[in-house]
Amino acid sequence: MPDFPNPFVSNVPERKMNFEELTRAIRIDIAGELEAIHLYQAHAQATDNELVKEVLLDIADEERVHVGELQRLLTLLLDDEAELLAQGKAEVDAVAAKLGIQAASGSAPASVGEAPTIGSLR
Repeated sequence: MPDFPNPFVSNVPERKMNFEELTRAIRIDIAGELEAIHLYQAHAQATDNELVKEVLLDIADEERVHVGELQRLLTLLLDDEAELLAQGKAEVDAVAAKLGIQAASGSAPASVGEAPTIGSLR
């Protein structure tokens, strides 16, 4: 949930962040974007108002773009970030292949016959 009531959360310190603090801050920014995606999608799912649903899902997609931008920053800043992300992708791809799951158009895997849902990922 938002931490707006805490007056110290957004205060910019007198000094600039060092490299470690900067990369940690970017990861926290990614977490915030992921939380926003979750909230927008949940709110869209919880209404029958098509206008609201459409706008909220569009905003959620914009937040997904932000995640990509922030993640790209990390791959530019950290020498091993791209390698570790690729390793994680390869591990998931290996499990998906073992289960006979083909990648959908793009790079997101989809189960045979039906796209996965949040419940099917548990």
